[in-house]
Amino acid sequence: DNEGNAISITTTLNGSFGSKTVVGGGGFFLNDEMDDFSIKPGVPNMFGAVGGDANAIAPGKRMLSSMTPTIVLKNNEPYIVVGTPGGTTIPTQVFETLVNILDFGLSTEDAVYKPKFHHQWLPDRIDVEKSFPQALRDSLAKMGYTIHERSDIGRTEIIKVLPDGKFEAVADNRGHDAAEGY
Repeated sequence: DNEGNAISITTTLNGSFGSKTVVGGGGFFLNDEMDDFSIKPGVPNMFGAVGGDANAIAPGKRMLSSMTPTIVLKNNEPYIVVGTPGGTTIPTQVFETLVNILDFGLSTEDAVYKPKFHHQWLPDRIDVEKSFPQALRDSLAKMGYTIHERSDIGRTEIIKVLPDGKFEAVADNRGHDAAEGY
């Protein structure tokens, strides 16, 4: 905002329509985030993430998904604010977008729109979007990786502070989303 504050928030219903339970008088759905805990070691959740004892439904355990709302500072001031839905793919998507901007020098829009990939250990495969370059798929396959194609991986939203202090906001073209800064 005009005082230099920044916030990045990630919310979720988890699956479509969450738990399919609407709060009476509230008009919103409750989530089904319990699916991100492991009901039984080795059994995948609705998104294919496989958990173990560390992810059991019990106090002090860790869910399989990791929300990663992120703020990058430059000279101790907000520079990039980024977030995305996508369950287990969230950390990968945020990382890919930041690497595209900070290491490869891509524009904010190009960094968000680039084809995405994801690996989450189990299942042992690399998920790629349909538009992921065939040459990279072939190269990964030659190294022994199993390649799995999926339609979309997440929907990254980002706000970047430009050198003149104006905001550049980009919403991923994979969904009907918005990103705003003022």
